[in-house]
Order: sequence, then C-alpha cells, then structure tokens
Amino acid sequence: MSISLSSSALDLSAIRSEFPALAQDFVFLDNAGGSQVLRRVADRVRDYLLTSSVQLGASYIHSQEAGAKVLQARQSVARLINAKHDEEVVMGGATTALMFQLIQAILPQVRPGDEVILTNTDHEANIGAWLRLQAAGAKVHFWNVNPETLELDLDDLQRLLSPRTIWVAMTHASNVLGTVNPVAEVAKRVHAVGGRLCVDAVAYAPHRLVDVQASGADVYVFSFYKVFGPHYAVLWGRRELLLQLSSLNHYFITPQTIPYKLQPGNVNYELSYGCIGISDYLEAVGTSLGAQGDARSRMQYAFDAFERHEDALAEQLLTFLRGKAGVRIIGHNHARDGLRVPTVSFVVRGAASESIVLHTDRFGIGIRFGDFYAKRLIEALGLQAQGGVVRVSIAHYNTHEEIARLITQLDAAIDAAIDTLPSLA
Repeated sequence: MSISLSSSALDLSAIRSEFPALAQDFVFLDNAGGSQVLRRVADRVRDYLLTSSVQLGASYIHSQEAGAKVLQARQSVARLINAKHDEEVVMGGATTALMFQLIQAILPQVRPGDEVILTNTDHEANIGAWLRLQAAGAKVHFWNVNPETLELDLDDLQRLLSPRTIWVAMTHASNVLGTVNPVAEVAKRVHAVGGRLCVDAVAYAPHRLVDVQASGADVYVFSFYKVFGPHYAVLWGRRELLLQLSSLNHYFITPQTIPYKLQPGNVNYELSYGCIGISDYLEAVGTSLGAQGDARSRMQYAFDAFERHEDALAEQLLTFLRGKAGVRIIGHNHARDGLRVPTVSFVVRGAASESIVLHTDRFGIGIRFGDFYAKRLIEALGLQAQGGVVRVSIAHYNTHEEIARLITQLDAAIDAAIDTLPSLA
C-alpha cells in the first residue's frame, strides 16, 4: 500500500495502515519491548517462504534466485545503517545472541591485564557478554551513571580510560532513561587510548536513522523487531576488525570469509529478506513527504518527521507527569533538543509500579513495568523495591488521542495509589 503524504507532518492514517496490528482497538505503548510489524516485511517473509525456500549455493535457477534475494537483504541493511561494505553486516537471531557470538570471537585475543569498561545503564546484553572476557584475565571497570543527573559523565569515563583499555561498551540510548548518549565523542576518547567502542542501539534505532560511520563505533548492534521488522538482529563491525576476529564457523571457512565466519549455520533467509521492507517503508515515507536524493536522504527525511511527532507525543505525556503529585520521572523531564527518545519511565511515591500497569491493562492500553534487563541501573537508582519503573514507550505510529487515553487512566491509577498511602498527619 502506498503512502500519500502532502506535508512535513505525518499522515497518521496512512502510516498506521502500514501496520495491520494497529487496526485493533488497543493502544500499543510497549514499543521499546517490540514494535509492530510492517505489512511490507510480512509480505516479503511470506514471499520468500512460498517461492524461494531452497538451500543457497547450488547451480540451479531457484537456488541462484534465492541467493540473490538474501544478498539483496544484506545490501539493504548496509544502506539502512550506512555501512561502508555490505560484508560488515552480520545478522542473527537477537542482539543478545549476536553479542555472545562477538565475545566468543574476541576471546582468543584477550590477554591478562587487558581492561574493559562497561556502563551500569545498559541492557544486560551489552554487559553480561563482556564479563566473560574475565575468564581470559581481562579486568572490568564500570562507568556508572550519575545518580543526581542520571547522565554518564564524560569526565568519569576519562578517569577510567588507560593504555590497557581494549573495549568500551555502552548504549546509544537507554531503554529506561530514554537518554541519547554522545557516542561519537566517547569514540574519540576511546580511540585516543587505542581502545575500541561497542554500541548497543536497540533503544535508539527505532527513533533515529542509524549511521554507523558517524557514530565512531567499531561495533554497533540492534534488533529489527524494535524497528518495525521481524524478530531478528544485526551486528555491524568495521571490516578490518571483523577480519581479525576468530572464526565461529567450520574449520574450512577461512578467517577472510566475512560475514559468514561469524554466522554459524548461516542467516535466516526469510527473515533477512523481510528486512528489506523496513527500508522500503522509510524511503516511501520520505519520498511522500517531499524528500529528494538518494535512499539515505529519503530515510533521513522520514526519521526527522518521526522525531518531531514523537517529541510532541512524549511532551504531552511528560507535561502530565510533571504536574502530577507523587510522580518522579526517571530521565530527562522534557522532550527537546534531541536529548531523549520517547521512552518515558516513572515511579509513583510509595506505590508498586505493577499496580499502575495492571490498571491500564484493563482499558486496552499496553505499557509495562520492571527493570527491562537494565537491572544494574534499577538497582543503582534504588528502584527495585517498587518493582522497577513504569515505562511508556512511544513509536511514530502512535497518536495524540492514544496518549490522551493513556493519561486518563494513569491519572486514575496514580490517584488511587496515592490515596492508599498512610497519612502523614
């Protein structure tokens, strides 16, 4: 279905028609957990399974055509993330799985005394895997969030960096705080001491156009199922780095065979092919908004429009939360200046976060509570006793009416929670 948009403002009716699940009478506001899937993506998955389900690498025509589709998918992802070479695109089942695969490939190169710096704001996918390098003698340091500002202070990082630093791992945007981190500046500092940077962009990629080259990172990873696609993921690495890594594949797969040496069992063919639908959609939105130029330019135009719309929705919610007694916003309390993505977390004084979410469940509104696998952050902020935070995660296909519907029920739930607290009189 084509998108017809006549101005820089999103035509939400056209946008939402691209996502079949949105036809239901339900408000999807757990998008950081998993976005809704584009019809374009599902159609491509179906097409591959019903027309091209053969093994690759044979001489017969159907195998050759299937191989061309899978290569087309890798090239499409390379354009989406601005990879210099499509061979730098490693795909697999999920970000967590790809991170553990990366660590297995890095492990033989680690020497006792090498140092790794992690943050306590990340999803555990970008922490737990790195801790396995300790088995080879690596020393791990934590770059901890400032509990007052809820920021990662660059001066704190600078004090941790040393000539022994081999890797720093961090998130591009926190899946709890929503904060967008200055990864390009971090990359400069890490590279200055001879280290490398790994960036988890799972919470960032649905809201900004990824540019792996501009990020300064050496490895960059995120999941397509957070970016309107199938339950699948991508890990990008600089070509020279990938060539240096140990092979995870059969002994006869040479170290120069990238990305295959890091994809044991090969990619999932149909899910890879489905991912082309993500770029198709983004380009279509940008074109219909009046964008010109190459595919990246059109996708950037679409994401710029997404950001404006998402900021307006987030500010609608944040305005309510700022004015509500007993509510503490966990993260920046305004949506402006590109400081945050529209993932909004909060707690209610004295209330279990679960109680707020169970209330909204009754009214067909999907939000969530918990630590979202950023358990170290929740513990550092002392929020585990409340069951973590309430998280509302917005996507560009959400509407002001949906946020208003949410606010109505949050208002009632928060009031009920506050009313049950013991009187201080």
